[in-house]
Amino acid sequence: MIETYLQKHFSIPAEKLQDVSTLFEEEKLQKGEYFVKKGRQCRKLAFLLKGYLRFYFTTETKEITHWIFWEDQLVTDVSSFYLQTPSKWHIQAMTNCHLYTISYDNFQKINEIIPAWGQINQTFIIKCFSSLENRVYTFLSMTAEERYQYLFNAHKELFHQIPLNYLASMLGITPETLSRIRRGGRKK
Repeated sequence: MIETYLQKHFSIPAEKLQDVSTLFEEEKLQKGEYFVKKGRQCRKLAFLLKGYLRFYFTTETKEITHWIFWEDQLVTDVSSFYLQTPSKWHIQAMTNCHLYTISYDNFQKINEIIPAWGQINQTFIIKCFSSLENRVYTFLSMTAEERYQYLFNAHKELFHQIPLNYLASMLGITPETLSRIRRGGRKK
């Protein structure tokens, strides 16, 4: 199964999939457990097979959800993992989660298996930054209602699995605004 994720996200040559897949470990997180805590170095990258993880930070007065990871997504704090710096984020299991993880050290070993790994990994990092760029563009170019509709249309299941206050934070709106938008959407 890990081979499917490797092929999809990294386009690893078929003849190398088995060798690379042995570098991954199956892992489970229970609801409430952390993948990484703010201030600690993120030492793993994971494929999320099942469950939901919340990517957030805290201020003195509140928690701000940056992203919710769902099935079939890669999970890590990109800056902390690649630059080996302390994380600015918490990544916490919102449900019981099933993952395939690779440590930073094992991730580096892929270079020994695949000579072209540098280019493959560079393409992955570009996709990460492109995704972030699209998220920023969405925030700057769409209204709150449009952001809600975009997320709802793309991932309805989140609205049945994730507390609405976290989704509101992720959308950059208050829970009250999210409730108003949802009520308005039902009247149309």
